[in-house]
Amino acid sequence: MNILALESSTTSAKAMLYNTATQTFTVETCAYPFEKNAEVGRQDSGSIFAATMEAGCRVSAGKQIDAIALGCTWHSIMLCDQEMRQQTPLLQWTYTGASEICKALRRDEAYTLRYYHKTGCMVNATYPMFKLLFLRQTGWKLERYKVADQGSYTMYRLTGRHRMSDITASGAGLLNTHTRDYDDELLGELGITREHLPELVLYNASLPLTAEGAALLGIEPGIPVLPALADGAMNHVGAGALAPGIMSFSMGTSAAMRLSTPQPLIPETPSTWCYLTPTAWLSGAATAGCTNCVDWSRERLFGATATYAQAETGFRQTDKPAVFLPFLFGERCPGWQDERMGGFYDLRPQHSAYDLHHSVLEGVLFNLYQCYALLAEQNGAPHAIRLSGGVRHSDYWTQMCADIFRRPIELDPATQASLMGAVVVAMEKLGVINSLLDMEFPAGEMIYPNPGKTEMYLERYARYLYWYARSV
Repeated sequence: MNILALESSTTSAKAMLYNTATQTFTVETCAYPFEKNAEVGRQDSGSIFAATMEAGCRVSAGKQIDAIALGCTWHSIMLCDQEMRQQTPLLQWTYTGASEICKALRRDEAYTLRYYHKTGCMVNATYPMFKLLFLRQTGWKLERYKVADQGSYTMYRLTGRHRMSDITASGAGLLNTHTRDYDDELLGELGITREHLPELVLYNASLPLTAEGAALLGIEPGIPVLPALADGAMNHVGAGALAPGIMSFSMGTSAAMRLSTPQPLIPETPSTWCYLTPTAWLSGAATAGCTNCVDWSRERLFGATATYAQAETGFRQTDKPAVFLPFLFGERCPGWQDERMGGFYDLRPQHSAYDLHHSVLEGVLFNLYQCYALLAEQNGAPHAIRLSGGVRHSDYWTQMCADIFRRPIELDPATQASLMGAVVVAMEKLGVINSLLDMEFPAGEMIYPNPGKTEMYLERYARYLYWYARSV
């Protein structure tokens, strides 16, 4: 059987054609058009859809396809008219227009705690709940529109039905994580009803591909299309991390770490988040700054064409490095301060461009280690950590990750873990496997921490925490 997985990620569309008999696959990527001077986090949904179809057509045109699995990002939102034509830009997770609204709401501790314990989400501009509040406050009458995300828009364009999986909805801040259903009280705050939202369905509730959708992909109509599933949840599936005690750890544009829990795990004090997987709940943490910060540093310090390796050639041992706070795009975990900004501290004239870039690599990982410490405190330390994402472009940075975490780290052999997760869901739907938990994944290369660097990184982490505490 051939499974086509289509993912609309943050900066590009991806498509995987997976053959279940040979266990081989082909992947195509199509970057989104770059809009000069576009505000961060505002995108055109139609352009994203077109890029996704182009990538899918490249791998599937003329082939027999047995199922289509869709993927998307968590936390995107837009308004459409009654015919599902886009009326606002697609507001991605990186869009922080609602930061002032959230800052004001967080002053109400009772509201913040009530919202957190109901949804597993923070009062933070990342979440669509507050993007919708922002749209309403800037003049949009929400009751006149359909609310969509990129995944539900793609589902509509391919099947004619506006549907969203409960997994993707769990990251919107509109779902009661305990009932796994839209929360009527929150909808009342926005002045909308369920009729304005995508139909909520289970992760494997498929619909047939329409003739229009089939024409876009160059394949036959009638193929089952599964609802779009968030890339973070699918990364967890594709990393083989659904069993307890296995932490999926993805370091891409942003970064996230996740552990499966049999029931919602929401700490008393807002810190980590709680979303859904196909089989259980996710206890997780995510940061806004990861390879986006590293790419920013690499391009500005060494030029747009510099590779990771070229930016690392001048690294040297220094006793007094600068400290970098990786909040160029605001803060998610652990503090959830939209207005927090990034920057260098303890900067000295003797620091070179290479020293500064090294501090950026460290700062991103120190922020992630903050999150890991919270997650381990709440769930217990994981017995395995599986790493994927853009971090793999740098052997140096990958080793630094193991050294700072002081844990062996397994490199996920799947180069496209979120696409692979979507494929696994489709395999279960087609009966190729009985359960998602039955899927066997090959072991990956192990990276072990260097004990000789433990004391150095503990000292540097303490300096990071010092400046972190004083930066807001």
